[in-house]
Amino acid sequence: MQQKAVIKMDIHDDISCKQKVMKLATSIPGVETVSINTKDKNLTVIGDMDPTSVVKKLRKSYRAEILTFGPAKEPEKPKEQPKKPEEPKPVVQIVDIRYPMQTYPHGFRSVVEEDPNACVIC
Repeated sequence: MQQKAVIKMDIHDDISCKQKVMKLATSIPGVETVSINTKDKNLTVIGDMDPTSVVKKLRKSYRAEILTFGPAKEPEKPKEQPKKPEEPKPVVQIVDIRYPMQTYPHGFRSVVEEDPNACVIC
């Protein structure tokens, strides 16, 4: 489970100081993301690591203390939009127009294709 630690540090605005802090923080096993906020003098570390080991390593060169520590927020998943009810599809009636309906005197209709043994008089 990923953890997020915000560490208050005594970081100067020069580039070499930032590079050293980044190098120290990324060398710790389990650290995935490191970001520095020079305005607030905070270091944010995200990963599967122990925050005390991060601070311990950073204190060898800089003044550091843990401000907050907790689970990293997962990116929010877009909410599913409610599905619209599907409109009923129109029923299509297939009519066979090859053999038009005819009325027969006895009510019987015989098609040669349906009954191969039928007698056909032309």
